[in-house]
Amino acid sequence: MLQTFATLLAQSPAPTTQQPPQGPNLMFIGLILFFVVFYFMMMRGNRKQKQERANLLDNLAKNDRVMTIGGLLGTIVTVRDQEVVLKVDESTNTKVTFLKSSIQKVITDGDLSSDNDR
Repeated sequence: MLQTFATLLAQSPAPTTQQPPQGPNLMFIGLILFFVVFYFMMMRGNRKQKQERANLLDNLAKNDRVMTIGGLLGTIVTVRDQEVVLKVDESTNTKVTFLKSSIQKVITDGDLSSDNDR
């Protein structure tokens, strides 16, 4: 009985179809393709954010209420090429000059009401 079992194990069925070996070349191509797709997805997001920021800075106008990167709130009095003059205090008429690039966002009435809800 043991001899019959050993004979059966020694006889293996012949493979009907041979698959070509998938070597490291195919894995390397897949890895490169993954990184190319990942790179383009990241660059697309960055380009979109830069475009939105450029549009925000180009569309600044007098009497817009804005917040600077430092968190200072003010109303735009004057817009120049690279500078913005903000009125930060109504009672003393205090004005401060900033670079346009220091403007974080334009504040709308909806932004203020959502901040008060928290």
